[in-house]
Amino acid sequence: MRLDKYLAHATGLSRKEVKRALHKKSVTVNAQVIRDSAFQVNDSDDIVFQQKNIDAPKLRYLMLNKPQGYVCSNEDPSHPTIAGLLTDEIRPQELNIAGRLDADTTGLLLITSDGQWLHKITSPNHKQPKRYLVETADPIDPTAIELFAKGIELKNEKHPTKAATLEIIESHMAYLTLTEGRYHQVKRMFAAIGNKVTELHRDRIGAIVLDEDLGTGEYRELTDAEISQVQ
Repeated sequence: MRLDKYLAHATGLSRKEVKRALHKKSVTVNAQVIRDSAFQVNDSDDIVFQQKNIDAPKLRYLMLNKPQGYVCSNEDPSHPTIAGLLTDEIRPQELNIAGRLDADTTGLLLITSDGQWLHKITSPNHKQPKRYLVETADPIDPTAIELFAKGIELKNEKHPTKAATLEIIESHMAYLTLTEGRYHQVKRMFAAIGNKVTELHRDRIGAIVLDEDLGTGEYRELTDAEISQVQ
């Protein structure tokens, strides 16, 4: 991890404040003065900041139940943001969202400061399934099950979608499980078969399921068992 990021996580200071300290030669790594904010460190390094030994920063893993109308960013001129739902003791600028959702989509967001864990969720190579509860304007034709399993040709896309699992619950409602995350993919897939998504809610990423006890806009730390489920 970059030294400035490491210290920001560990001390609660901003990156700007950390860089000032580095320029003042207030930081040593393994007894050597380091001024380079991009210097790479790890948990085994002996880091001293302003004459105090610094423990490794605590990695954060959060589950949030995203409300409708919120955008997945720290700042936005026209919409409320996910960052605004977090308490002051959490530094949203040091966190990343694993699989963003559109403003009008609700449900499970995973938020973390662990870059390797994040990569396991977002990298196409790991193929973490994401499940959505979909409501549509028109009845869902049962033939869509096979069409989605084979892959759908989307407008302005060179390749069809990867195999997706559609489970019809009611005439206008179904679960759709994807292993990729193209732009507006769920909406575009249903549009391609002549239907329109009216409501969209994600309830699962990999083996992690949205906690039913979390109200809209609420979040909690992931358990060790949930964290370890991401392989």
